[in-house]
Amino acid sequence: MFVIIGWVVVLGCVFGVFIAHGGNMGPIIKALPWEMAMIGGATLGAFIANNQMTVIKSTMAGLGMCFKGSKYTKDRYMELLALLFDILQKARKEGLMSIEKDVEDPHSSALFQKYPTVGNDHHVTEFVTDYLRMMVSGNLNAHEIESLMDSEIETHHHEAHAPVAAIQRIAGGLPAFGIVAAVLGVVKTMGSVGQPPAVLGAMIGSALVGTFLGILLAYAFAEPLAGLLEQKIEESGKELQCIKTTLLASMQGYAPQVAIEFGRKVLLSTVRPTFAELEAHVKKK
Repeated sequence: MFVIIGWVVVLGCVFGVFIAHGGNMGPIIKALPWEMAMIGGATLGAFIANNQMTVIKSTMAGLGMCFKGSKYTKDRYMELLALLFDILQKARKEGLMSIEKDVEDPHSSALFQKYPTVGNDHHVTEFVTDYLRMMVSGNLNAHEIESLMDSEIETHHHEAHAPVAAIQRIAGGLPAFGIVAAVLGVVKTMGSVGQPPAVLGAMIGSALVGTFLGILLAYAFAEPLAGLLEQKIEESGKELQCIKTTLLASMQGYAPQVAIEFGRKVLLSTVRPTFAELEAHVKKK
């Protein structure tokens, strides 16, 4: 929603002030379809040539995320911490082997299905169960597991930022493609030097529309989308950090209630539940 509002503000201010100062929209409207086709086509071709198919697909998915609200809310994090509390509490009371079935088949586990928001999230369940499985095996200490977690989170971070880099490259190339369109427009104009000045002026104006569009699309549309997507990726990384901190605290001998407090402290202040809110939620569940 805010993306659309931002774009409306940009277009309203740019074209509104242009018209208010006596600008004529006729040449822009006349040249717009052809200039957009040239710049858009060149940008699309360069995007396809510059990225692997996995990055292309993840970029398309990432662009869809930009138009949706964040799923990383306070309620989601309370569900996650409550799930971790239940798992660690069961392991503490009944032994680590008691959670083996939950770890092996989380989709059939009463513990995971008690919290469907995070229990049915593939990335969350895979991250949690992988390291719980290592804890159950008992062959790795806390430092070794922490190192593995850091490596996995770093890999996730690198993969998730590939679409951001792809969109940023698009933003960097759009002004250049605008110049290409403008140069071709000037070439066309130079081939019509015998025309009256009014006709030549209109042709030069149409040529300059390409430069204008390239710059506008780069800095008002592509670059903001890259920045927004990067913020959403940072949010997803915080969830893995929360799980990591909670599980490591448990491995170091802290009680489940204290371990989830470690995880709570990792969260961003805008979505972090208070101690009382989390305690009440855990008790309710």
